[in-house]
Amino acid sequence: MQYIPNILFVAILIMGIGYFAKNVGKLRRNILLGKDTDVSDDKPTRWRNMLRIAFGQSKMVVRPVAGLLHVIVYVGFIIINIEVLEIVIDGIFGTHRIFAGLGPVYDFLIASFEILALLVIISVIAFWIRRNILKLQRFLKPEMKGWPKKDGNLILYIELVLMLLFLTMNAADFRLQQLGAEHYVQAGSFPVSQYISDWFTGMDISSLILLERTAWWLHIVGILFFLNYLYFSKHLHILLAFPNTFYGKLGPKGKFQNLEAVTKEVKLMLDPNADPFAAPADTGDVPSKFGASDVMDLSWVQLLNAYTCTECGRCTSECPANQTGKKLSPRKIMMDTRDRLEEVGKILDANKGEFKEDGKQLLDDYITREELWACTSCNACVEACPVSIDPLSIIMDMRQYLVMEQSAAPSDLNNMMGNIENNGAPWPFNQMDRLNWSTES
Repeated sequence: MQYIPNILFVAILIMGIGYFAKNVGKLRRNILLGKDTDVSDDKPTRWRNMLRIAFGQSKMVVRPVAGLLHVIVYVGFIIINIEVLEIVIDGIFGTHRIFAGLGPVYDFLIASFEILALLVIISVIAFWIRRNILKLQRFLKPEMKGWPKKDGNLILYIELVLMLLFLTMNAADFRLQQLGAEHYVQAGSFPVSQYISDWFTGMDISSLILLERTAWWLHIVGILFFLNYLYFSKHLHILLAFPNTFYGKLGPKGKFQNLEAVTKEVKLMLDPNADPFAAPADTGDVPSKFGASDVMDLSWVQLLNAYTCTECGRCTSECPANQTGKKLSPRKIMMDTRDRLEEVGKILDANKGEFKEDGKQLLDDYITREELWACTSCNACVEACPVSIDPLSIIMDMRQYLVMEQSAAPSDLNNMMGNIENNGAPWPFNQMDRLNWSTES
């Protein structure tokens, strides 16, 4: 009978971790639907980027207020979860505060956890106020209506409840230690919860034990719920920010990817010794489709980008097209890509891993052509992203599809490309007349 709580704990732990592992497998499968791309270059720089951007939060603090609040929540999330290790061991073996033997080190850790928990509560409240009372403009864009808004608030509520449960658990434990309750040995330092424990004055030991155990169980179950909620939330970036910054673009931001097949054809056209009537050689490097019209046409790194998007809106707030009233929102580009990828994943789930056409694609059904052509390709969104997401690469790949597969570029762009083809310049003047302007004065 005494082992029932331990068995129940292990069962809940296995179910929670098992469901999380299942969703991680689906996540990996969906990301690998993208085309292969080589990102094995310059690993030392990639490691430095991951440590500096993801772990060091270097791009978050560019905006000091939001950056500081985020760093507090981030550090709190990382450090306070060290305490989860003790809870797991206690839950499995039926012990209580198994690390109490560390003495002063344990006292320091518990005190640090409590101070961080209080700071996280303050930061979460500040974030909620920014979203719901101050109503910052970047949280009011059309793509943030409905589930994205609810998701942003829900995660704040979850974090708030988890921190309050942690402090309540400690406060009841502290009061039980003062009363000399059995199994509640003197351990830990409680700079915050000792004041909360004053609320429990007058409660008997059995009631305090019930309160402490209830808070303990709700805390660990809440953490497992939070872990599994991540897959369905924008807060998946908590896990994916690290690989995403590692695989981020290393080259100059203004450099675009050239198609090898097109490059070879252009070189052949410019070669004076080439036979213009010769049949093109079958080199096997001609893609089945130029550019991208659906998520499977993008690279797996771009799909990883989509899942990593934090929906913070820094990209959209920096976008000059968006600032001037254009329809384009780089954040929406990433959200749409993720939504379409999730839709494809559900089709795979329903058909035992086989994709059956659903008559939809990323282009037109999710991202409009107006959005794509509104982009100035300035890279402001790429520079602003705190986790190295590249919305511009998706925009350019979809533009490439429109131009090379559908000849569906805007008329001004078609005129320019026609002039380059016929006149060797973007302007509608014969090459022989190109220098006439210099003699007109």
